[in-house]
Amino acid sequence: GFSINVLSLFGMGLAIGILVDDAIVVIDNVERIMREEGLGPLQATRKAMDQITGAIIGITLVLIAVFIPMAFFPGSTGGIYRQFSVTLSISIFFSAVLALSLTPALCATFLRKEDIQGHGDETPAESETDEPLPDGWRGVVEKARRSTGRFFGRFNRWFGKMTDRYGKANERILNRPMRGFAVFLLLAGLTGLLFFRLPGGFLPTEDQGYVITVVQSPAGSTRERLNEALAPVEEFWASQEEVEDRVVVRGFSFFGQGQNHAIIFTPLEDWGERSGDASSAEGLVGRAMGMFMGLDNALAFAIQPPAIQSLGQASGFTMKLQDRAGLGRDALTAARDQLLGMASQSSTLANIRPEDEAPAPQLHVEVDRVNARAMGLSMNDVNNALSINFGSAYANDFNRQGRVLQVLVQADAPHRMTPEDVLSLRIPNAEGALVPFSAFATAEWTAGPPAVARYNGYPAMTLSGTAAPGASSGAAIAEMEQLASQLPEGIGFEWTGISYEEKQAGGQIGLLLGLSVVIVFLVLAALYESWVVPLSVLLIVPMGVLGAVVFTMLRGLSADIYFNVGLITIIGLAAKNAILIVEFAIEEEAEGKSPLEAVKAAARLRLRPIVMTSLAFILGMVPLVLSSGAGAASRIAVGTGVMGGMIAATAIGIFIIPLLYLLVRTRLGGRKPKPAGHLEGETE
Repeated sequence: GFSINVLSLFGMGLAIGILVDDAIVVIDNVERIMREEGLGPLQATRKAMDQITGAIIGITLVLIAVFIPMAFFPGSTGGIYRQFSVTLSISIFFSAVLALSLTPALCATFLRKEDIQGHGDETPAESETDEPLPDGWRGVVEKARRSTGRFFGRFNRWFGKMTDRYGKANERILNRPMRGFAVFLLLAGLTGLLFFRLPGGFLPTEDQGYVITVVQSPAGSTRERLNEALAPVEEFWASQEEVEDRVVVRGFSFFGQGQNHAIIFTPLEDWGERSGDASSAEGLVGRAMGMFMGLDNALAFAIQPPAIQSLGQASGFTMKLQDRAGLGRDALTAARDQLLGMASQSSTLANIRPEDEAPAPQLHVEVDRVNARAMGLSMNDVNNALSINFGSAYANDFNRQGRVLQVLVQADAPHRMTPEDVLSLRIPNAEGALVPFSAFATAEWTAGPPAVARYNGYPAMTLSGTAAPGASSGAAIAEMEQLASQLPEGIGFEWTGISYEEKQAGGQIGLLLGLSVVIVFLVLAALYESWVVPLSVLLIVPMGVLGAVVFTMLRGLSADIYFNVGLITIIGLAAKNAILIVEFAIEEEAEGKSPLEAVKAAARLRLRPIVMTSLAFILGMVPLVLSSGAGAASRIAVGTGVMGGMIAATAIGIFIIPLLYLLVRTRLGGRKPKPAGHLEGETE
């Protein structure tokens, strides 16, 4: 039931790099067998599929299993995770189906022994199966074939030398496994240290192509005074080259409603016409706030819209300050002002603002209940009279010219304009006599809040703000919590909007990662009929996490939802690389080799497909990492972590995976595992 939206497109972007992996593994193995054993395409394809079908099945099950927990998370966070999970899982499934069906057929049909064997020569042999071409075209085609043949030949010889060097380096590590394991432990410890130092977040603030400005003149001020306050604000936006237009709405803002409120929507030029951070929405907001702070006749705040429209009114955080001990509104207001003062001094916070309406002039009517009762009036009569005359009341409907219209009862306009009109109001008592309001009530001007807000049953006030440049939203929330802890006893707080979702998501990432790892472990245990071999696959995951964390830190990003999606993806991709080596090592052991010799051969044999599949995925992430324009922040957050994780999982993993397999097989013992797909027998 999903649509093609930003989230599902992100999932497709991640899937592009994953989808070709299985096909690359198949084609590489067929090409290797044809080159090394001299078999024809059909025979080589059959033998290759016998060798790698189990690995492809294992990789597919692991990649799908790692995304399963994401599909069952509740709330807004779960809705985001779910679209990634479903999109990636379905894509991975069909990728495996094609790799096991269509790709082998294409290999048997289109691969030729002449081309495969010619990749090692400077000039490839000319195929005798080419259809005759005109001399002119034939020369062009032959020249192109010779050029590509020389390139592939040189590349293969270079890669062969790199494989030899890798084999020797890997052999040295395997001959001294405890030294290598010590390095692994150091890297794993570094991963944990950096992971917990990575600033938290929920969603990156996006440049959505417009900015919102909220303006509030002093309480009780007239429309003319509001217009005076709006003039410099509108003049500022008109002077900005990046601004395309502006729309001013008077009488309403995020702070409340009334003739002293206004809101300005400022559409910006297209993203392609704005270059540099200074021309981004965030840069414009920063410049605007610098100017608005100098206003002395109004409050004005420039804000960006929230990343998800249904979560709050603006980007940043929103806190509800609560009076939980019945201290009164004055105490709550004092606590709010104290918190605002402390927050304004913090280098982690910016644009801190109250979002409650300031006290405004009010007409306070004091009713003497005893006198009213003595005159035959109940409080219900008094309240109804005020409500009907100075508000309105629905009476009935009537038809006029084919339309149904309502009858609304209220005092005529000239008789509800001044305080004296309240006291001159006459109310019929139980005996039908008209009693003047002044006989039992008095009226005086006071100041008070236009509305009394409550949040979860407590009187509350709202504070909003953003993280300072260079700080994450998680750091801003932690700073506000630390400052709020210094408020008087009886004053509490709760988060709402996008901040509430961020707090909820922060407590879920550990559970999400844990469930993903457990499910992958159980799948691998079933595939290999062993409880210990899956450890050699899963222990490589910290290396991928290390790369993701380092790349994220280098770009100044935070551990938000998109980073979490990247971590889950890295678990599956790191396990994929390990499965390619472990599966072949198990097959080599089944042929009688020792664990050491088996893993040496498997690592050397599977180096090429691991590098090719990883390189394909990494290059597929480049457009995300270098994104610009609408939605760029989200794409960068997804691509950066995944690219860094895959680079580390590959560069470190090709040395660590054989080491871990050897240690698991020799130190933890147990009977020999079976290749994936051979599920008969008991589990160890």
